Amino acid sequence: MKILPTGMQAHLDGGTTTLSWCWRLTRADGQVFGFTDHDLPLTFDGTTFQPESGFTASEIRSGSDLSVDAQDAEGVLTSTTITETDILDGRWDNAAVEIWRVNWTDTSQRVLMRRGAIGQVRRGRVQFVAEMRSLAHVLNQSVGRTFQASCDAILGDARCGVNLNDPANKGSGSVVTVSGARAFTASGLAGFADGWFAMGTLSWTSGVNAGRKAEIMMHALASSTVTITLMEIPVRPLATGDAFDIFAGCDKAFETCKAKFANAANFRGFPHIPGQDTVIRIASSGDPNTGGVL
Repeated sequence: MKILPTGMQAHLDGGTTTLSWCWRLTRADGQVFGFTDHDLPLTFDGTTFQPESGFTASEIRSGSDLSVDAQDAEGVLTSTTITETDILDGRWDNAAVEIWRVNWTDTSQRVLMRRGAIGQVRRGRVQFVAEMRSLAHVLNQSVGRTFQASCDAILGDARCGVNLNDPANKGSGSVVTVSGARAFTASGLAGFADGWFAMGTLSWTSGVNAGRKAEIMMHALASSTVTITLMEIPVRPLATGDAFDIFAGCDKAFETCKAKFANAANFRGFPHIPGQDTVIRIASSGDPNTGGVL
């Protein structure tokens, strides 16, 4: 149960109300934005809540169990704050959300209804609908380890221990020629072996994609020409001269961990775990699988 501020309670008890919704969104990059369904800007707690986004809210769907409560916020893709490119680029993914009920004639009379995060974003040609999930969605995250043959650590994290800033694992280069929506030839990487950066990551340091990261599908070296192919097409097109830092990749196999990084002691998988073929194979006198105890 929420205890309302005295002024807010008095306003509600008056019978005639002047209420609006306000949303404060904090993106992963630290930028804070305010939106409201009122027709004029509202300001409180150092944030100005803009009306031109065209935000409108659905009813709040909630239950008495631990299911994720949700509310949809609909907006038009004409705001200078929310653009289709930023949505496609993932800049709004999992942004923290505060939902306020505010008396627009006196913003000191307000109550925080709930906190959550941006979930699924559905896009149309001229509008978007963002799902605002309650904090209960955090309970859906997996906890614990998965028993599998491949490694479940992220290359370079504390569990892995590989230093990605080591010159042997990190390179810097720039785009020479763009040869497709997600492929380009690069300079500065001729000293690395073919495939060294495959399944690695790339961080753009200049150009329209500066500050964004991308996953690498292929790294090919042929006659001193280096070609990089990304997993996904960048939202903002690549251009000649775009600079980047690039980091070694790993396919999560034990053999790769041992041979490429000399890091077998920190391998976080179970390379000798029996596969599904062990369950379905049958006894045969012509091979070691005689039906006896393994």
